[in-house]
Amino acid sequence: MEPFFPKLHPNPGWHEACQSDEKEILPTISSENIGRHCILELYQCDHAKLNDEAFIRTTITSSAKIAGATLINLITHSFNPQGVTGLALLAESHISIHTWPEIGYAAIDVFTCGDHTMPEKACQLLSKDFLAKHFSFKNIAREIPTEIQTLHREPISK
Repeated sequence: MEPFFPKLHPNPGWHEACQSDEKEILPTISSENIGRHCILELYQCDHAKLNDEAFIRTTITSSAKIAGATLINLITHSFNPQGVTGLALLAESHISIHTWPEIGYAAIDVFTCGDHTMPEKACQLLSKDFLAKHFSFKNIAREIPTEIQTLHREPISK
């Protein structure tokens, strides 16, 4: 199943040209990137892992760590007769996993804000941990609309 993702940049969101000593004009970007939302669907996964709440807690924790995110809270729920839902609250946003062991399927969202996180690495780990034979992956840039980029941001007073 290799390669899973394009080569990961060590500083996501940074243009290659920004690291160069050469002065290069970059194209004007109409909006500012505020984060990325990775949507991962895993197929033909290990059925036992999809139904193992403790395993899912461990793999969510590991995926948050490898993404460079800060785990604030983790909640999971096991359904009867099967399936698990897990939600990790991150300082940078969230990771959610929903499993259907009876069909070998997991639906996963990894949403992170900031340029220090690497949600693609989390997705890579999750795909590997669930032993997925097939997958679908979408990486969506979350952007601030141009119209509000110049607004001054201050905390709301109480």
